[in-house]
Amino acid sequence: MLMSIATNYYWQKLEKFCSDVLEKAGVPKRNAEIVANSLIEADLRGVDSHGVVRTAIYLERMEKGMINPDADICMVNENDSVVLVDGNNNFGSVIGSQSLTIALDKAKKSGIGLVGVKGSNHFGTGAYYAKKAIAEDMILLVLSNASQTMPPTGGIRPFIGTNPLAVGVPAGNQNPFILDMATSVVARGKIIVEAQKGNSIPAGWAIDKDGKPTTDANEALVGSVLPLGGPKGYGISMFIDILAGVLTGAGFGRYVHNMYENWQDPQNVGHIFLAIDINRFMPIDYFKDRMDQYINEIKAEPKAPGVEEIFIPGEIEARRTIERKENGILLPRKVAEELDEIGKRYGIKLSDAAFDTNSVMEVNYDIQ
Repeated sequence: MLMSIATNYYWQKLEKFCSDVLEKAGVPKRNAEIVANSLIEADLRGVDSHGVVRTAIYLERMEKGMINPDADICMVNENDSVVLVDGNNNFGSVIGSQSLTIALDKAKKSGIGLVGVKGSNHFGTGAYYAKKAIAEDMILLVLSNASQTMPPTGGIRPFIGTNPLAVGVPAGNQNPFILDMATSVVARGKIIVEAQKGNSIPAGWAIDKDGKPTTDANEALVGSVLPLGGPKGYGISMFIDILAGVLTGAGFGRYVHNMYENWQDPQNVGHIFLAIDINRFMPIDYFKDRMDQYINEIKAEPKAPGVEEIFIPGEIEARRTIERKENGILLPRKVAEELDEIGKRYGIKLSDAAFDTNSVMEVNYDIQ
């Protein structure tokens, strides 16, 4: 019987639980392992909104024919350094992983590998792919579009997504540079959480349905989340939509369908993977030494009052990964109960992955 408190789980066992559930539900074993690995990597890094909390919606979309776990992922056009991939509506992280492999292979042969993707779904976090490229001593840029949540600057209703970008750059003794960000001021899920609590939200997060600034969380939910940096975030989000959507033949703007609300159409998300072989510029060891010097000098900069340490992008997440691998991944009661019910459908016990049943911390997830 699942306890009514938040519980820690061994990350390896939780990953196996998710993989086994997906496989039992009809996902090919290798694909199930990729999806589960993507979810757990997000939880380990502290990006809980993209972690195992997504298991239920992934399964529901597959069960209702919105995701095809058996679809062949095809290269539509290909030359020495550029490829267009059609994911044919498989799982986003499966399509993303295969597309990344293609981009890295092209970069090793040609110095650069550019892969555009259409026919995809929610593909997890960009950092998931950045870490894999870093392990191959490559620089990676990842772009993806998303369903409508933000208005264009001057508009009043959602038209573009919180289209994320991620960049991964290897270093030597220092942590690698991993920037993984959305182009919105805040995740829409944070507004959902505040609405559930009956709280107001800070000014600048959102507008209501009439385009007026609001601090009322419920009004914000029927309005729009705002772009990061106003017109700058809007421009970056639009640029990502052009590359990942318009250029690839994927959906763009209103044609990227919402995974939680649209049950008639596949999402048709688009991605871009750009891999760069550092050795084409300089020996990798020399580059890593230069990166370490750069990072060391940034971290040695004078600190503002109250600041103990200057971090680089991805460093806090790297430390959190170490901590969660040691102490377990904490799941809030509602998420654990949902996973437990899913497991029961397939004869798989979530309790077998339990690490610590004495924690009482509750966790809120931000769903974008």
